[in-house]
Amino acid sequence: MEKKFYTLLVYSENVAGILNQITAVFTRRQVNIESLNVSASNMAGIHKYTITAWSDEDQIVKITKQIEKKIDVVKADFYTDDQVFIHEVGLYKISTPILMANPEVSRTIRRHGASMMEVNPTYSTVQLSGVTEDITSLYNKLNEFGCILQYSRSGRIAVTRSIEEPISDYLNEYERTGKQSAK
Repeated sequence: MEKKFYTLLVYSENVAGILNQITAVFTRRQVNIESLNVSASNMAGIHKYTITAWSDEDQIVKITKQIEKKIDVVKADFYTDDQVFIHEVGLYKISTPILMANPEVSRTIRRHGASMMEVNPTYSTVQLSGVTEDITSLYNKLNEFGCILQYSRSGRIAVTRSIEEPISDYLNEYERTGKQSAK
């Protein structure tokens, strides 16, 4: 089967050890996690995990179902890139002497819509937020100039393109019935 890039959105209670349980599902199925971002969600006591991985559809369906069976997981769904709005941040620490000596470096930074965060005599820090392709494109251009000292990229964050979130349906049912029958 053909592998595609999937984004999983997982909502869980804020319980120690749940991250390990979720990542273990990927490990058992020998699917590598490309990026992982965990943060509090807009619901009190619920955390949101944004996980990306290359997989075929059968495998990602099984992974999602296994994750959703975990006791502390409220809801899990998978999406393709056309079903979610995505964003990430890139931080680039570059050589200030190279930046000052080559005006094309600063032009490249401006062309990509990146921001200068700090400039000192030794290094400068650049930030770019956008989609993965934009972040890696700036990295590749700056790398051609030989000015990158350090580079880091955040994990993907995502929200669905649909009006209703699947988690909202679940929580509405939970509030209506007072139990986890929606799972």
